[in-house]
Amino acid sequence: MKKAALFVLILIFSVNLYAQQNIPAGFDLSNYGVKIEPDKRLMTVLATLEMARATTGEERALIKTPLSAQGALFRSRLQADMESVPEDLRRKISVFVEQHKKRHPKATDAEIIVPFISMAYTLSPVPDLADPAITNDLPGDLLDVLDFAPLVREFYRRSSFGAKINEYAKSYQATADANLRPSAKQMVSDLLNYLHTRPQIYYSEKVKVEAQKSKSKKTTLQNVEIRDRERRFFIVPEMLAPVGNISFVNISDDYFAIVSPETDLSSSEVRRAYLQFVIDPLVLNNAKDISAFRPAIKQILDEQRTKNPGISPDVYLAISRSLVAAADARQTEFEKVRIATAQARQNIERQKTDADKRVVSAGLEKFKREAADETALQLSEAYQNGAVLSFYFADQFKGLEDSGFDVASSLRDMILSFDAAKETSRFEQYAEAGKRAEERRKSPVAKTINAAVENPVTNRLIEIQKTIETKNYAQAAALLNQLLAGNPTDPRIFYNVGRVASLSAETIEDSDLRQQKLQEAQAAYSNVIRHATPATDKALLSLTYVALARIYEFYDDNAYAIKLYDEAIKLSEIAGGAYREALAGKEKLIKNQ
Repeated sequence: MKKAALFVLILIFSVNLYAQQNIPAGFDLSNYGVKIEPDKRLMTVLATLEMARATTGEERALIKTPLSAQGALFRSRLQADMESVPEDLRRKISVFVEQHKKRHPKATDAEIIVPFISMAYTLSPVPDLADPAITNDLPGDLLDVLDFAPLVREFYRRSSFGAKINEYAKSYQATADANLRPSAKQMVSDLLNYLHTRPQIYYSEKVKVEAQKSKSKKTTLQNVEIRDRERRFFIVPEMLAPVGNISFVNISDDYFAIVSPETDLSSSEVRRAYLQFVIDPLVLNNAKDISAFRPAIKQILDEQRTKNPGISPDVYLAISRSLVAAADARQTEFEKVRIATAQARQNIERQKTDADKRVVSAGLEKFKREAADETALQLSEAYQNGAVLSFYFADQFKGLEDSGFDVASSLRDMILSFDAAKETSRFEQYAEAGKRAEERRKSPVAKTINAAVENPVTNRLIEIQKTIETKNYAQAAALLNQLLAGNPTDPRIFYNVGRVASLSAETIEDSDLRQQKLQEAQAAYSNVIRHATPATDKALLSLTYVALARIYEFYDDNAYAIKLYDEAIKLSEIAGGAYREALAGKEKLIKNQ
């Protein structure tokens, strides 16, 4: 049982680290409705907020949202650039922000700026930043901050921000292209491959137009024209966006996801936003078929609204949210199980006895059960928040996973197969599975896993892994060195520095440059051993000894290479280690002596 538990733990880490699919060459996000670009309106609004200072007592910033490392650097740069902001303007900004915070005493700074982000998208483009023509239908929290817009315009006009905004935007774009674009491609590829579809980028609508009848000034003719509307999904990199927070704004056919520039999109809430972008037109296209089931669905929805009055009564919204929740949960489980199964097969082939093979197989089955429980919990949470058909659509998606059918062409059949009677007990049916997953989240093992996954260094290494997989070794090395500067004794970072240097050496034809890269790798691997502690992962040490041995072998220092192979062998066969590679390497060198 201990071996099985260890295997499950390894699988969880492996899925997080290596759940990457090959993206086709020439994969262009714009073909799938996605644009990654900063928004100058938002940049100006958040920069204006950064100017606010306490008006009494010790001078301090009123907005102190937690930022990414790059965001924190930009904040310092912005404050230095804006030192000459007129004092009267800074005071007006400060008074507004101070009063707003007093009206929301329990809100964090990250929560405080949310309505300001929405307000930015009601303004016209820079430099005008004009107010919206119609404000009656704006939500209350947004109206509460709309009076901040004149201060935003004044800040743009009277400070140097307007003169520097293009320079800032260029910096934002470069950061987004390096950090966000790879994971955006992964996210879009993963979701669309699972749904076997392409998003509807253009939507046709019939519009009535009037034309004056010839030779008549009063008589008009009504015609119907077909007009295409472009639908776009914007990923907006924002240095001043709180790290870990993602804001969504939907304006007509445009969807905006505002993220910190170091966000891993492939495992973030942006997934659901993009699913919403893909699914919304499909629901609209099938509105006529949905209408036949509207009373039955409304009854299920109304019952849930008695428990949670904040749920929208809109049946079409409930269906859209249910489809999004189901696709998100099922795709995650499907991908995890697919990778775990492939890894288990490889692991079984390496085992020497049937007993060991059965341990691996049992670990895989346990992993599958726990993944199914986690899906049930996610669907239950969505159900309680109004996605009352999430279980139903999850079953439908499960049936499509291996068929290759396009969800766009299958949705009508999904809807027509709906049986309201079966859905009334869905939540209770999966209650036990949800409870198991909830208990597992609280368990010491789960806490250990979550702590490791949520560890900032681990998260950053996972992000950098994507850069390594694109073979952009120069960028990966730069990111690792930046991470190392803040964590100068972490063996994991040194190991990855060595690995990237080794991979770079394989691509270099110039012998002197190759030699230089191998020396970098040698130094980094040596630092893994130098900074190792009793708590250091033994598998990491095993891999390091073998990698270092191969470098010494390349230098024809076979005696020292054998000593390093021996160190890996002493660690015995550890899951994820390089025990067998060490045995084979040592055996080869001894034969050649």
